[in-house]
Amino acid sequence: MEYSLVCHSLYAFWSSPVKKKLLFLSIMFLIWVYMLYSCVGYCSTMPTLVAESSRGTETGSAVGKRTESGRAAEVRSRPLLRPQPWVDLESDYDEPPIRTAASRDLLHNEMETDRAEEWDEMRGEQQPQRTAEPSALSSFSNGSGSKKLPQAIIIGVKKGGTRALLEFLRVHPDIRAVGAEPHFFDRNYDNGLEWYRELMPKTLEGQITMEKTPSYFVTREAPARISAMSRDTKLIVVVRDPVTRAISDYTQTLSKKPDIPSFESLTFKNRTTGLIDTSWSAVQIGIYAKHLDNWLQYFPMEQILFVSGERLISDPAGELGRVQDFLGLKRIITDKHFYFNQTKGFPCLKKAEGSSKPHCLGKTKGRTHPNIDPEVVQRLRDFYRPFNMKFYQMTGQNFGWE
Repeated sequence: MEYSLVCHSLYAFWSSPVKKKLLFLSIMFLIWVYMLYSCVGYCSTMPTLVAESSRGTETGSAVGKRTESGRAAEVRSRPLLRPQPWVDLESDYDEPPIRTAASRDLLHNEMETDRAEEWDEMRGEQQPQRTAEPSALSSFSNGSGSKKLPQAIIIGVKKGGTRALLEFLRVHPDIRAVGAEPHFFDRNYDNGLEWYRELMPKTLEGQITMEKTPSYFVTREAPARISAMSRDTKLIVVVRDPVTRAISDYTQTLSKKPDIPSFESLTFKNRTTGLIDTSWSAVQIGIYAKHLDNWLQYFPMEQILFVSGERLISDPAGELGRVQDFLGLKRIITDKHFYFNQTKGFPCLKKAEGSSKPHCLGKTKGRTHPNIDPEVVQRLRDFYRPFNMKFYQMTGQNFGWE
């Protein structure tokens, strides 16, 4: 009896067209859910597979692209040149042999000081790199983006404000920058472009890769080498009153090497005659017009932006606006990102999202300068004046260094 009732119920169910359709749709829905689940499980493994395969093919594809471009192929095929010492800009000044040896020792000490200060800057004094909000697809892939050679480089100048500029720019979601200075185009060129590329952070489509190494501006080989990498590279130079910059440069070295000679004795070849010693790097770096002339042999002026180190302190948002325009980016960094730190004497970043405190540059920034003989300062101003005037003419900007 029970068997016949079950059979009767099944017969009644199958005889109804509506119930047949509902059953069919239910089955199709279950099949669709199963296929979707299987697809998601398969796709979730794709980024890893792509990443593994791309590691094996990245070098080959990069070589192929460079071969097509011709310029980078030439760079790989010819012997790499080692950086040469800076040329004495006042070659008619003959330096006594004893002083030359002393100057070389001091220059070596300054290079060691630079390296030590770079490490100081990197130890807990930088805020973490902020990244753009990832899209659903990029966050799903977990590790998207690729390493690219930089499209923009802060090439100088030392003690001009390059660290501040880089830290301010890192607030922008479309800028990804290397924290430490790579020194590729002056000290590490023999390592090759692929070594350089590996130092870069990963970027998404539309983001700009950047680095900063202030010594590039005064390295004779740097313009040709950067041009060989890409003629389209955008260059940023942060300049500052050359006299103030020289004193700041000396102050940095003095903080690491307290036994170095006085600023006054290093400034002159002969204090009595007032002849400036241009072999001293602290003096030489500030002859901006001479260095710029070397860069203009490889890059047009419209590809070089000059940022005022003084205005970067007095009006950081204004200078950052110019930089963002130059890089073709939306003006996201504005006045709301800064406050002025009276103790340090320069702007700091306000609290960033996800951070518990404001971000100022570290203890190596904002040192108190030693007292310099006013007569020495005036001699330096007289020395730099014609070079400054030439620099104003070349750049079309009056930086107001008097």
